Amino acid sequence: MKHPSKNGSCKTRKPLLGIVEWFRPGEYERVEEVLRDLRALGVRELRTGIRWSDWYASEGDGWYAWLLPRLAQDVNLLPCFLYTPAPLGIVPKFSSPPRTPKAYADFIDLMITRFGRYFDWIEFWNQPNNLTEWDTRIDPDWQMFCEMIGCAAYWARSRGKKTVLPGTWPIDLDWLELMHERGVLAYIDAVGVHGFPGASEFAWRGWETEIGEVRARLASFGAKPQLWITQTGYSTWRGEERAQVTAFAEAAHAPVERVYWQSATDRDPSLSNGESFQSDERQYHLGLKRVDGTPKLLFQLWSEGGLEAVREGVRSTARSAARRRGHTLITGGAGFIGTNLADRLLTAGRNVLIYDDLSRSGSERNVAWLRESHGERLNVEIADIRNRQSLRTAVREADQVFHFAAQVAVTSSLVDPLHDFEVNVGGTVNLLEEIRRLDNPPPLLFTSTNKVYGGLPDLALEKSSARYQPLDAALRTGISEERPLDFHSPYGCSKGAADQYVRDYARTFGLPAVVFRMSCIYGLHQMGNEDQGWVAHFLIRALEGKPITLFGDGMQVRDILFVDDLVDAFLLAQANIHTLAGQAFNIGGGLGNTISLLELLELIERFRDEKPIVRLKPARPSDQRYYVSDTRKFKAATGWAPKVTAREGVERLFQWLAESRGLPVPNELLGKGAFHALLAC
Repeated sequence: MKHPSKNGSCKTRKPLLGIVEWFRPGEYERVEEVLRDLRALGVRELRTGIRWSDWYASEGDGWYAWLLPRLAQDVNLLPCFLYTPAPLGIVPKFSSPPRTPKAYADFIDLMITRFGRYFDWIEFWNQPNNLTEWDTRIDPDWQMFCEMIGCAAYWARSRGKKTVLPGTWPIDLDWLELMHERGVLAYIDAVGVHGFPGASEFAWRGWETEIGEVRARLASFGAKPQLWITQTGYSTWRGEERAQVTAFAEAAHAPVERVYWQSATDRDPSLSNGESFQSDERQYHLGLKRVDGTPKLLFQLWSEGGLEAVREGVRSTARSAARRRGHTLITGGAGFIGTNLADRLLTAGRNVLIYDDLSRSGSERNVAWLRESHGERLNVEIADIRNRQSLRTAVREADQVFHFAAQVAVTSSLVDPLHDFEVNVGGTVNLLEEIRRLDNPPPLLFTSTNKVYGGLPDLALEKSSARYQPLDAALRTGISEERPLDFHSPYGCSKGAADQYVRDYARTFGLPAVVFRMSCIYGLHQMGNEDQGWVAHFLIRALEGKPITLFGDGMQVRDILFVDDLVDAFLLAQANIHTLAGQAFNIGGGLGNTISLLELLELIERFRDEKPIVRLKPARPSDQRYYVSDTRKFKAATGWAPKVTAREGVERLFQWLAESRGLPVPNELLGKGAFHALLAC
């Protein structure tokens, strides 16, 4: 099936955009995942490899008999036919020229006969100046290549197909002229171009220059094929997601008829690709999504708002022309807590630098909101906390630092403990080292977690109505900083280790640094999920009519703190940093702002006048059944106390979430003090 696309001359239209993605025999589910992603992006063009070597294998016929019709249901295909079957090669490897060049044309003829109704265009081979794709040690003068491709292109055209010459990387204009001299271009309708702006070993001069030179060389011998960028991308191997967005936006405006972006997902490093297995780590990080399926910034922008959102993302996250001295640095500043802190500081006239990789969904919207609200006093550095060079630049002119950047989910830490460690421990030590090397180190506040106290299995509890409470009345005032540390889960270990590193750098190196061990924080700009931000998550699920999952019996109790009160605590800590340095403080809503999961569900029912849908699952390992912060130590040091009650805070968050989704707010419920009445029961 052919799918309509907005195609046309590159002189009057932007290029048609597609994705490059290769599939292995048997990857049925991955094919479906990629097609779902393409639908989310609104993409109808796909360039994919059809391996001659796979067809020759026993499973090849069945695989391609399924793959090509399935892909063609959703997208317009550009099949790239490549890789010599080992038995047919001059030497037994798929980068070898075939012993009989016509064998490739016979293969193309067979593919057109079997599957030609699924595609209009055919690309012959891929990146032939790469030794892993075409072994020029066997064919140094390209004679066999030209004979093979020329014969196949001639035959494909005679069968009604349009033809694409493969792109080279780096771009080789002399090779292109050789294709003309050998007569290959006479049978070509489009010339492919490859380009990778992030590959520092090749000087990149921009698409206007690169494409202009290709057009000029083609014009010099009278050839006028279409020009397509058949493969381009940008590796995020060092966390450079903003650079990937910028590179994509530039490619999307290149002076060509088509652009194919590599690729839908990162390459799984555990999977070798035979002879073309890449030792270059950059090759594994070209995707719009990571191997685990989590979206990168480019995918988030493109899927949520199309190409205009991508262009706006480039504008809204652009660095200011000159970074101001005396800024506040907020790592992870595009998240919920960082956004609220940045808003407070910017409103007070401070200059703020947000350092964030924007990997969390919704973070790009937070940046756009801050930019719209505060303009040029906001700077944004899209970078990974593990990128020490970027950190060095960000820290250099900071006069205070808030460190929120982290991997925040217990479940994610169980899936990939090494990534959790590298971000939470490695990233924190990177930041500490960059602060330590300065002559006048700025004060640092680090947000740790109550998870450093473990699951609290020794805390004897009793049931009281819809909640647990400690049997020991003395413990009902909360958990103090005297509680021994007991790290559970990779996440607890990594945050706990970072917690201790910050405290030790204060003791050993004299850094003005303080640690907040935080309980449940909630408030405006929160995009909650099951692992983090559960108050917002419950409200969002209820507003959207979706089921809420309870792990355990729902009687677990937490103290909740509205984010405005947390920001007050941040500013007090910075103002008193020299007396607080080296200490850790438990920060939360305290005894006066506690709630169980069941009580929040009952409150939601009163707000919406209907029961939320609830699903029960077994309790998760190391989940605390009861945690309330004893905040008396910080109150004694600074005079701080929460101002926003749980009732007020939940109502404000509920109203903000409803309004941000265009949903009606039940004001008659919000005004009745339902939460206060509930807790008084």
